[in-house]
Amino acid sequence: MRVSSLLPDFPWDTIAAVKQKAAAHPGGLVDLSVGTPVDPVDPLIQAALNSVAAVPGYPTTHGTPELRAAAVAALARRFGVTGVDEAAVLPVIGTKELIAGLPRLLGLGANDLVVIPEIAYPTYEVGALLAGAKPWRADGLTQIGPQNPALIFVNSPSNPTGKVLGVEHLRKVVAFARERGAIVASDECYLGLTWEGEALSILDPRVCDGDHTGLLAIHSLSKTSNLASYRAGFVAGDPELVAELLEVRKHSGMMLPFPIQAAMTAALGDDEHEAKQRGLYRARREILRKALQQAGFRIDFSDAGLYLWATRREPCRVTLDWLAERGILAAPGDFYGPRSPEHVRIALTATGERVAAAAERLV
Repeated sequence: MRVSSLLPDFPWDTIAAVKQKAAAHPGGLVDLSVGTPVDPVDPLIQAALNSVAAVPGYPTTHGTPELRAAAVAALARRFGVTGVDEAAVLPVIGTKELIAGLPRLLGLGANDLVVIPEIAYPTYEVGALLAGAKPWRADGLTQIGPQNPALIFVNSPSNPTGKVLGVEHLRKVVAFARERGAIVASDECYLGLTWEGEALSILDPRVCDGDHTGLLAIHSLSKTSNLASYRAGFVAGDPELVAELLEVRKHSGMMLPFPIQAAMTAALGDDEHEAKQRGLYRARREILRKALQQAGFRIDFSDAGLYLWATRREPCRVTLDWLAERGILAAPGDFYGPRSPEHVRIALTATGERVAAAAERLV
């Protein structure tokens, strides 16, 4: 059996014609479809990468002690997460890789249920399918009913909607998971890009009362540190779960390159570059938000993250074509499941010049 037969069509392949149409605009393409950084990596991080470029030996799967210490300190300093054991931090080769492989790494199979958000980053479903498990879309615990899930994916702030889950919601998820014997994997890649209100980690003492049992927090440096090309992320939380992931990954040779570990250590230890990048995204968000609203879009949620979740109250593919006529490419809501047929996801990840061009075309 071909493994690819288990999976849905790769969503980005379905908008190739629309991209071609948008690219034909006289003013050029404004690609707001993918959340890929466009700003340069900070020189501090580049220097850290280069400083160990001559080291020839194998890196450790667990990561250097300096990297794990920097991750623990950053979680406390930036997000108020305390009590994380440095041994319970594991660097990963980009968080998409971890999410896609997590159900299998945890030993899930055909008899296991994996809960994912109703409107969700496609890789949660892919991870369940690759393990042979059953994905189940649910935003409320009552939707799960009497079933006992093995794994619950939480994503706050959400990709694509930018929705932030409140403390009481997260506390209920943790309590429910512990009652049913489930693991909670919280994708927190956008936690450092909160524009309105407060977003909390699953490891925040206000959420879990300082008990990390059964909890995994997934963090990426692709967003505020612009390290998408470095494939730099980490998972932290329950020491026993992290130890299990480490053991399996050691056998599989799933190790982060040593220069990337050094770059991550520098990025996690410096908040100045992160604040600067956050400011750039905030400015671009405001320009696009105003332009979209003036063009008749309604923006829902979008309290955090790198996207605006917008609708013209029509099928999302119609909106996609409308934007393409103006040389703008977005991601259709149906990429993220059947519950978002009328929204498009508009990324903030374009240069200031391209964002200004999109705003001008919209209004």
